[in-house]
Amino acid sequence: MTGIYFSGTGNTRHCIEKFIQEYSTATAVKPLVPIVAIEESASAAKALRDAQDVIILAYPIYYSNLPKIMRDFIVTNKDMWKGKKVYILCTMGLFSGDGAGVAARLLKKYGASVMGGLHLIMPDSICDVKVLKFSPERNRQILAKAGRKLEKAARRMAEGVPTREGLGFFSHLAGLLGQRLWFYHKTLHYSSQLKINAETCIHCGRCVSLCPMHNLSLDESTITAHGSCTMCYRCISQCPGKAITLIGKKVN
Repeated sequence: MTGIYFSGTGNTRHCIEKFIQEYSTATAVKPLVPIVAIEESASAAKALRDAQDVIILAYPIYYSNLPKIMRDFIVTNKDMWKGKKVYILCTMGLFSGDGAGVAARLLKKYGASVMGGLHLIMPDSICDVKVLKFSPERNRQILAKAGRKLEKAARRMAEGVPTREGLGFFSHLAGLLGQRLWFYHKTLHYSSQLKINAETCIHCGRCVSLCPMHNLSLDESTITAHGSCTMCYRCISQCPGKAITLIGKKVN
């Protein structure tokens, strides 16, 4: 088993690590499983090329669609997917419809065999809007529920009957009509809408080091965004001055 993932603020990384841990427990086998982030492009491509068993492909869902960075990874390495067996794990704030299906259709085009899919609701990470923001206790409950679902899905995978969430026709319809049809343009290109408040920015450079797209630079105490934001919210959630926003105007 090989884990390949993209994670913005940590939800997806947590889930793929837990899924593989639970799978190892269910099979009573604890092999050394490579888990690689796609931003480590050379390592991720090597992991994909060398994978002999199931690949767990994990990513967050944006507007019922793939993050642009994940779509680019799949397309860039299109010649390596042929004959690969893939299980797709998706994280989301509330709903995606066919979160697993959007990657599944692309992967099948490149010759991969999609074994199944899993959708996991996690604490919302879009921290510059107030929607879906809950108390710490409620977020702990969301995490606990996701943990139970991961454990059950890992057992099913070990038994040879993987879950198939987000892969059917009705899921496709729900994702299309629920969000993607209206917001497809949001994920078609990288965003140039990242905003940095010069008055509250402390010029620490943390955002520069965190960005998976190398979209930010620090020059003479000025942070500049270069129009290639993948909307992962990593810089926004970890900015000590709460100086960065994307969709909203204030970090909550």
